[in-house]
Amino acid sequence: MLFLSATDVELCRIPMRDVIGLVELALAEHGHGRTEMPAKLGVHPRAGALLHAMPAWVAAAGAAGMKWVAAYPDNAARGWPAVTGIILLNDPETGLPEAILDGAWITAMRTAASTAVAARKLAPPDAETLAIIGPGVQGRSNVAALCEVLPNLKKVRAYAPKRETVERFAQDIECGTGLRVEPAASVVEALDGAQAAVAAAPWPPRAGQSAAPSGTFDALPFTCALDLDSTVPAQAVEAADRFFADDVATFESHRQRGVFREWPNPLELSKVVAGTLPGRQHAQERIVCANLGLGIYDVVVARHVLEIAARQGIGTLLA
Repeated sequence: MLFLSATDVELCRIPMRDVIGLVELALAEHGHGRTEMPAKLGVHPRAGALLHAMPAWVAAAGAAGMKWVAAYPDNAARGWPAVTGIILLNDPETGLPEAILDGAWITAMRTAASTAVAARKLAPPDAETLAIIGPGVQGRSNVAALCEVLPNLKKVRAYAPKRETVERFAQDIECGTGLRVEPAASVVEALDGAQAAVAAAPWPPRAGQSAAPSGTFDALPFTCALDLDSTVPAQAVEAADRFFADDVATFESHRQRGVFREWPNPLELSKVVAGTLPGRQHAQERIVCANLGLGIYDVVVARHVLEIAARQGIGTLLA
């Protein structure tokens, strides 16, 4: 069995466009009913924290396995990552464990890739201004992913409660992509003039953090919510012309735990990717998509990482 550390995974140097293609494959297969992915099973050792098991099987990619992910928001105050995880891959023929991979890079990239897949189908293709609410790890990776599918992007408007968070983000994005970053003093200011937005604030919400004011997102052509219901108000989702989730069953499992309580029922993004539901239908359409982070993304991307690592001799053989 091979172990791939965080450094090993990054050494495989998979470009974002390839990750987007892998996530698109996973979603298309899911939309055609050719995947297995039960709802996330979790335990909650302390208030506001969780440990989730995310098993999945995607036959088209030969990818079977599970991510074991921890979300401990209070870790940030200790200088530790708020989200950590490992991914176990099994040989689909024998069931034997093949590899354990650190999940940090894969989680960041596949989540951003899912936004890009949604945007390619649902966002205005000529979007020039992107709003990022929560410019952390996901904010950075989402900008990189959206540059691959929205070629006219020129400007990012970013909001975080701490100005220094936005300043670090701006430096990274302007150096890495050439896009201009404008710090915003509020969610409302960040969304002003944007054609697309990504909500990536912490979840569960931190002290003093709340959903944006009613009406904030209502006129936006495309919103992707990665932070469950932390930022986007239910009223904005109700006001949208259409509302999607990348997996309706996962959405419902969250709702049973008290999340998305006032949100309407979503359509399946995977059906759009599979070609059985239409994507964006007209320029004035207002669309919200909740991308919840799926195990099918993790195992498909992890399988690709493992194949590259095996070819290049990257990793540590455990047994």
